[in-house]
Amino acid sequence: MRPVWGNAVPEIKVISSTAMKTSLDDLTAAFERACGHTLALSFGPSARIKKQVADGEPNDVTIATDKGIDELIAQGRIVAGSRADLARSAMALAVQKGAPKPDISSAEKFKAAMLAAKSLGMSNPVGGGQSGANLVAIFERLGIAEAMKPKCFYGPGGPAGLIGNYLVRKEIEVGIQQLPELMAVPGIDIVGPLPPDIQNMTVFSAGVSTAAKNADGARALIRFLATPAARAAIKSRGLEAG
Repeated sequence: MRPVWGNAVPEIKVISSTAMKTSLDDLTAAFERACGHTLALSFGPSARIKKQVADGEPNDVTIATDKGIDELIAQGRIVAGSRADLARSAMALAVQKGAPKPDISSAEKFKAAMLAAKSLGMSNPVGGGQSGANLVAIFERLGIAEAMKPKCFYGPGGPAGLIGNYLVRKEIEVGIQQLPELMAVPGIDIVGPLPPDIQNMTVFSAGVSTAAKNADGARALIRFLATPAARAAIKSRGLEAG
């Protein structure tokens, strides 16, 4: 039975990486019915979230990269011992609907596809999504960082920066971002994850704010996100749960 707290339903303020948006959107109603709290969700790239929380933005639950949560724990912004790893995300490549799909089955073929592409959309490697920083490191490893610079378009991060939208508008030829972020945009063709030899998986973790106004609700949400039903929903949105 849904608990009742007088005239007010306790709110849980969640600041989350955009990669978790579709999963949280799917799960919000079920959580609110089961636990009697309401969720106030905001989304952005993990680097921006880490800075916001480090600067003291009020929240109950932070969802960012595992490294970001660990840094916030060290800064006293997230409760030590509250970190819970929710999902792992692969980087993937997409093209415009109906466009030829490049062969990215190996690092060398991915490199050739990147050099052949006329334009590439990606998260901003500075202050944007984690995939942008990861992709720059991959380009450096493949020796094509300088060649790619003039081709790259950087999305602003957050829901407004979903690279798939730029593919839909035919503003870029190829897009690379976290798989769940590409899956969030209809009307594009996802070629698939980057090849295993250069893939860089990102772990997204949750933690309870040391300044949480609803710490009980925050812990309830994190427990809920580890249930089998929640893990199935997370997996359906392109993430590896847990």
